[in-house]
Amino acid sequence: MSERDDETIGNERDLVDRKFYPAEQEADFAEKNPLITPQTQHPAYRLAFRDTEFLLREELRPMRFQLELMKTEMLLDEARVGSTLVMYGSARIPPPEAAETALDNDLPEERKQVVRNLVAKSKYYAEAFNLAKMVSEKSIIEDGKRQFVICSGGGPSIMEAANKGASEAGAESIGLNIVLPHEQAPNPYVTPYLSFQFHYFALRKMHFLLRARAVAVFPGGFGTFDEFFELLTLIQTGKMKPIPIMLFGKDFWNRVIDFEALADEGTINHDDLKLFHWCETAEDAWKHIAEFYELQW
Repeated sequence: MSERDDETIGNERDLVDRKFYPAEQEADFAEKNPLITPQTQHPAYRLAFRDTEFLLREELRPMRFQLELMKTEMLLDEARVGSTLVMYGSARIPPPEAAETALDNDLPEERKQVVRNLVAKSKYYAEAFNLAKMVSEKSIIEDGKRQFVICSGGGPSIMEAANKGASEAGAESIGLNIVLPHEQAPNPYVTPYLSFQFHYFALRKMHFLLRARAVAVFPGGFGTFDEFFELLTLIQTGKMKPIPIMLFGKDFWNRVIDFEALADEGTINHDDLKLFHWCETAEDAWKHIAEFYELQW
């Protein structure tokens, strides 16, 4: 009997060895099957987990939900990501170095004013960068897992500033992109193996908050409003435990939303306005996080 036969018999008699081939190996068997017949060539014969047309059927939506939840969760676990600092904000605010050239274009006056407004917010690109860099440089590890890993929506502007700040500190960072009808791609500062793409907004939003231990919110549009107000709602209703929420840009937010009026109208409580903390600088934000968690950093 050959050494290989001995090894095979040994494996067969092993009490802890698995007795079924793993799915990957079975799929390899199927692909190498040399038989070409009407039966083997029909889509019905494909292994279900290799059949994209089947997986994209309407009835399989619950399975796709589960896959989008599990893939990111499993890969973040494997990457030893314990918690995140999530950073929300506009995809349109230019970085400081592009602010001047943004005004050089020959535009109608009303459009120029819009550009001026965006350029005035370029300081928040810098603050998002500074906050991400500052927190990433601290390299906080607890229970063998990385804490306050920077997480953004993976896109341009404020999101790019967040990932760029982490990259400048020599740290990895997460990007949670969403499939949109117009072309988009992750910004170049997202760590490639922590760059995820979602079909479902709901699952993407879940992953923003599942590991979040702090959230920084910068001036933004509908997407930022959606994420910010959903976070406030989750904490207000007790569905989520309180975490530090830093709201950058008091002038902007008070111009576009009258928070006090909401409380005066009785649709929220005045105490609900304490769910977030006003910030203007990265130092303000980190101080609030450190005080909340009683960190000596």
